[in-house]
Amino acid sequence: MKKNFTLYLIGLLLYTNTAWAQEPASPLSSDTSAHSLREVTISENRLQVPFSQQNRNIQIISREEIAASPARSINELLSYVAGVDVRQRGPWGAQADVSIDGGTFDQTLVLVNGVKMSDPQTGHNSLSLPIPVDAIERIEIIRGPAARIYGINSLTGAINIVTRKAESSGVEGRVYGGSSFKNDEGSGDLYHSRGVQLGGRLAGENGGHLLYGSYDGGNGYRYNTGFKNTKLLYQGDAIVDKGDILSWTAGYAYNDFGANGFYAAPGDVNSQEIVQTVLGAVQYQSQLSDRWTLIPRVAYRFAYDDYRYFRDDLSRFRNMHRSHVVSYEFNSRYRGNFGDLGFGAELRNDIIRSTSLGDRNRFNYGFYGEFRTDKVERLSVSLGAFLNYNSDFGWRVYPGLDAGYNFYGNWKLFVNTGTGQRIPTFTDLYYQGAGNQGNPNLTSENAYYAEGGLKYTGDRWHMHASYFYRRIDDFIDWTRTSLDDPWRPDNFLQNNTQGLAFNLAYQWAKQSASNGRIGLSYTYLDPKFKQYNSDNLSRYAIESLRHQAVAFFSYQAGKVGLTAAERFVERISYRNYFLTDARANLSLGAYQIYFDANNIFDKQYIEAAAIPLPGRWFNLGAAFRL
Repeated sequence: MKKNFTLYLIGLLLYTNTAWAQEPASPLSSDTSAHSLREVTISENRLQVPFSQQNRNIQIISREEIAASPARSINELLSYVAGVDVRQRGPWGAQADVSIDGGTFDQTLVLVNGVKMSDPQTGHNSLSLPIPVDAIERIEIIRGPAARIYGINSLTGAINIVTRKAESSGVEGRVYGGSSFKNDEGSGDLYHSRGVQLGGRLAGENGGHLLYGSYDGGNGYRYNTGFKNTKLLYQGDAIVDKGDILSWTAGYAYNDFGANGFYAAPGDVNSQEIVQTVLGAVQYQSQLSDRWTLIPRVAYRFAYDDYRYFRDDLSRFRNMHRSHVVSYEFNSRYRGNFGDLGFGAELRNDIIRSTSLGDRNRFNYGFYGEFRTDKVERLSVSLGAFLNYNSDFGWRVYPGLDAGYNFYGNWKLFVNTGTGQRIPTFTDLYYQGAGNQGNPNLTSENAYYAEGGLKYTGDRWHMHASYFYRRIDDFIDWTRTSLDDPWRPDNFLQNNTQGLAFNLAYQWAKQSASNGRIGLSYTYLDPKFKQYNSDNLSRYAIESLRHQAVAFFSYQAGKVGLTAAERFVERISYRNYFLTDARANLSLGAYQIYFDANNIFDKQYIEAAAIPLPGRWFNLGAAFRL
């Protein structure tokens, strides 16, 4: 295996790219230079630090990369980032778990414009987001515990989806359809998918509005995997007194899919799941002085999860969950003579009404403090802490620190250390079913993380290489003592993970008719599990990544463009696999025709449980931007 992997990696080095790179401009993407990516400000709610000055392992999927990618959902976009483990049960955004650097799907925090989207019911629905892909400006991935930045549930990292701003007026849209050109053996129907996205922006001197919608549907790729996925996003902003900014966001997602084998195989062959998500947020940014900024925010998230074990008999084994999350945040930053100070507080109320989890309610209070200075030549340091109180789990404090030293030009040595906490979900605590039973005696998971490395950030080149160590105490895993017992969660492990991360990307200089980018990312993980009860069988601990490499090549020559992506994945308990995707496009002014080929070599592979994912799939689309 080691010999084969070495050969695979050499092949990838000849192919290349990663989410660090900048996509060449095209008629259907904004004209953002490679230099501007360096100055992208990472959305940390309090302190505002450009990407090039960060001392943490942060990756960016840019708007231009999204436009060129042969991916149709947020799930698929994230799968092109090494270190991010997207475990799809259904493709095209149907359902997927996401984790970072070997963690579980409940240990990664997902945000939209800094608003936490954590589902208190279950992390399985973290990616049920009302965000059409064309409405995304960039995706920021922060690796390592991020409690100092985002609070609880960012145990192994955070993923922040930043939506576009209405900086100019216009409309854009696309239609697409695809197929594997294989037939359903039962009905004889051709497996197919189709979709449409449409969006518009209205910009004025004192603010703007943005409205995007999308629909994806199809009859799946095997029995009972059909899906219908609708997303709608509206956001706006207005400049008010003295340049203060009032902004608001509203979104709705409806996802209906066949869940054959998703959670309770093999008996759930005829199961169905309907997930709905509502998002609302209002934020006011007040510039009190040249130095002091206040940003209060209120947000609401509603989620409806209707799981039907027998889709044709709703009287048996149907679980319905309605969760409400109301959060209030106060963020502030002050620019002093010796550095920047960030501080804030949050209140979060989790409520659920469920047929299988009961009626539950809990509160969470958090208090932040952070200081950053770069007054010492070539040295930048940030340190801070997050103090948290949860009505079920009491008080905890989570400190963190990072430092970077620019020793030569754009070369930087960096170290960072952080801590984090993950509160058990209501499913972990209270679920009662024939095959799964919750444990109300669970305690929270707690993590310690340290990383050190070297990075280079230039106008065309970017390189990052680092080593990290992470320890998670009271690791929650669903276990059982025999195959006849139900799965039950327990704090039965200590998870110690060492890892190596490497990124290399190059942006060709822009010319009159051609431009492009090339690069590679690779992550190696070495997880060790100390079992508190060695007799237990584990559901999630054995599914961690071992090797993950991602290559991505993009080139635009005049009207013709080509994108190619290669992914290699090896898990502890699954055989390794390669996936090859490609896109070819033809640009005709404001219009574009593109052709995608996913899983070109028709590989059979599994990302979660025993669910086979689609083989070769072709997709043809047309887009416009006016």
